[in-house]
Amino acid sequence: MNFFDLIDAINRRNQTIRGLNINTKEKRFLDELESLFIGAEVDGDSGFVNLMRMKHAYFQSIRGALMQKIDVRAAPQTAFREELFDKLYTFFHRYFCESGSIYFRHLPAFSKTYERVYADGQDVALSWKTQMLYYVKSDVLVRSMPVELSEEGKPQNTRRFYFDASKVEHKKNNERRDFIFAFDEVKRKTTGKVIHLNVSYSQRGAKTKTDDILKQSRKDGVSLSGEQLQKAIGVFRRQTEADFFINKNARAFLREQFDLWMYQYIFSEATVFEQERIKQLQAIKDTAYDIIDFIAQFEDELRRAWEKPKFVRGVNYVVTPDKLPAMFCAR
Repeated sequence: MNFFDLIDAINRRNQTIRGLNINTKEKRFLDELESLFIGAEVDGDSGFVNLMRMKHAYFQSIRGALMQKIDVRAAPQTAFREELFDKLYTFFHRYFCESGSIYFRHLPAFSKTYERVYADGQDVALSWKTQMLYYVKSDVLVRSMPVELSEEGKPQNTRRFYFDASKVEHKKNNERRDFIFAFDEVKRKTTGKVIHLNVSYSQRGAKTKTDDILKQSRKDGVSLSGEQLQKAIGVFRRQTEADFFINKNARAFLREQFDLWMYQYIFSEATVFEQERIKQLQAIKDTAYDIIDFIAQFEDELRRAWEKPKFVRGVNYVVTPDKLPAMFCAR
């Protein structure tokens, strides 16, 4: 191989590596946008779960249109496309939480959520992170999940579980209800045997029948102790509790925050104000605004539904016979 062939080979390798980095950053942003915008995947059957499914379908419907606009502004396999997705990720990941709510997840120093309290000694700045939000509810995100318990240096003692919460209905009005667990089956996987347990809410004081689970597991070839079962159940119970909010004006909130972020980025970095660079910065802003508009369309629908007056559609009265005149009680 001569010198020029070597240079060509190095250039092709660098292009390949750069392409892999671009794809990685693009995938990272799109995955994060989907998971953070939609929120954590929740199993079960309720109005909230149906809402999450609608939100997921909405995101899939707008994803194609969004990618078409991005392809026009930043061609695939270019360095600017890599920067575009990196900047979008840097901004948006601060304002979404795993419940899908839009607010100050990571509060920036330049936000307008601070209130000054004047005292004789020293001024205090207070942050009001939920000022622009309607509070909906707090709940535990009940999700199907695998649990693996292992002992260091003892792979033969590893126990694998899968908690199936797909049939769990969401609680109403934040009522307190405990989980109960029931044996389903033992599945053979390449990694070993997995004990499947069904999860449901307790009714009429029902309790988990631990002895039945241990007995069924041994019958299917898995030696399981009560301590191991309780540890696995403890891991399942420690799921994330989340607050659910609706943003009163998601479009105005996110656009204001992006403008502040863009201002700080431009004047804190060593930006060269050439024509090509100005076009790139405008492309970043236009793309961010498009994403904000897509998000705000759905959030505005939620807000309108939340603010809609609740009308009384029917009233019925129950009156005992002793309150009625005798003429109405006559047979």
